[in-house]
Amino acid sequence: MHSIRHNKLLWLIGGRAAVITMLLGSAILIQLKAPGALPIDPFFFLIGLTYGLTAVWAITLRFIDRHPWLVDVQVACDALVVSAMVHLTGGVASYFSSLYALPIIAASTVQSWRGGLMVSALSSIIYGGLVIAQYQGVALPFVDVPAVLPPMRVAIFTVGLNVFGFMAVAVLSGYLAEGLRRTGEQLEETSTQLADLQAFSQHVIDSLTSGLTTCDMAGRLLTFNRAAEGITAIAAVDALGRPMAEVLQLPQAYAGLFRPHGRRPMPPRIEYGYTRADGRQIELGISAAPLITPRGDVGFLFTFQDVTEAKKHEREARVQQRLAAVGEMAAGIAHEIRNPLASMAGSIQILRDELPLTAEQSQLMDIVLRESERLNETIRSFLSYARPQRAALGDVDVRRVLTDTAALLENNAELVDGHSIVVDAASDPVVYRADEAQIRQIVWNLATNGLRAMPDGGELRLSVRRAGARGGDQGQVVIAVHDHGVGIAPEEMDGIFQPFRGGFARGTGLGLSIVHRIASDYGGEVRVASSQGRGTTVEVILPVGALTAPVAG
Repeated sequence: MHSIRHNKLLWLIGGRAAVITMLLGSAILIQLKAPGALPIDPFFFLIGLTYGLTAVWAITLRFIDRHPWLVDVQVACDALVVSAMVHLTGGVASYFSSLYALPIIAASTVQSWRGGLMVSALSSIIYGGLVIAQYQGVALPFVDVPAVLPPMRVAIFTVGLNVFGFMAVAVLSGYLAEGLRRTGEQLEETSTQLADLQAFSQHVIDSLTSGLTTCDMAGRLLTFNRAAEGITAIAAVDALGRPMAEVLQLPQAYAGLFRPHGRRPMPPRIEYGYTRADGRQIELGISAAPLITPRGDVGFLFTFQDVTEAKKHEREARVQQRLAAVGEMAAGIAHEIRNPLASMAGSIQILRDELPLTAEQSQLMDIVLRESERLNETIRSFLSYARPQRAALGDVDVRRVLTDTAALLENNAELVDGHSIVVDAASDPVVYRADEAQIRQIVWNLATNGLRAMPDGGELRLSVRRAGARGGDQGQVVIAVHDHGVGIAPEEMDGIFQPFRGGFARGTGLGLSIVHRIASDYGGEVRVASSQGRGTTVEVILPVGALTAPVAG
């Protein structure tokens, strides 16, 4: 990138060559029309010398920025050449004295006040010296002193007038050059600010998470920001210039917006289906506004968002709200059933003990009591799932919970001779802040499911470990239960956490649902890996310190 001084000198060298060429043409024309009117040989020598110097200046142009004094040498040489021309053409009577203005203007243009005043002073001294030499009769090369010189007062007036003109030209050209320099700096600064503002505005537009696009009154697309590209899967270069209605697949409500004449209705925000360039179906929420400038309305501005996920969550929220209402009602009904069921079971038990019953009647009583207990257990599990109790948080040693659960299972009716229970945990405590009853429920539900999955026996492995701790992350506690049972069919995996989807005859179908609900309350997740005929592994991953179990009462 060349400097401003370099560019100015380049114009100066070109201008110098043009002036010398013009002088050469004029000299040739005068010589042809009036032979002997000019001292042609020295004059042509000066013109040739100036051409040679111009070539030298062009060669040294590359060194100007490192050696600024070369500029002073150039304009000083120009003043000397002009002085030589004035000397050759009559000194005080020469018509070429006005040429001194050219190097003065050139110096002012390149070096402002300093250059112009320096060259004007040099020109004044040389010009004055030439005139003094003429009137003193000093013999100068290439020209003789004229026999008749203007009177001294005329010479003094001429020299004074020319010197004044030199200084005036220097001051005026310096003033104009300085003004031009300041104007150029202001223009450059303004251009930089404008470019920065434009870049900042573009960055702001591209940083928007919503699609932003504009079009003219006819609907031809003018701008297309980065978010619009991501939402539509259309590159800006492919979208610009195309009809807005085509790019955004605008619904019929916007059909009258681009009419050439008449009223242009502005529709409210609309949500509609949109097919992206890659074929994926999404839902767009779009709104339009007139694009207003000082000249009036020049187009329209559209903002739009991909509301597919938002609409999905909205639908899910409505479903969850309805399910919550149904669940609350069902929980209330279950609670009301539980009380008379307990009364009925108690009454049957009293009658069984007090009445003389036949063997068949006693068996029927046992069936009623057994089924009442099973129904009561189902209601209790359902209430635990639908109306969880408020968590009592504390530091729980999960390793001890696994050990206690294994001990309880050794005396459980689900255990058969072929079962073995193994606890796989480190000797150090694995402490997790939670409600101990909820952690025990997680382990118990998973362990009993594992035993039921192995009706003919097998190994049930209970384990706990810490995982994922690094940097500022506190990690996770992973509770795992592995069995070698019947496994889960692939088509049933999607519904295993849904209530009442149990696969065991003696279960309530709520065990995994309760585990999933408790894990979700702690910000965790449940992962299930199963292979039919080979067993199932269920991992409950609980983040440490993520949540404090916001379980409602």
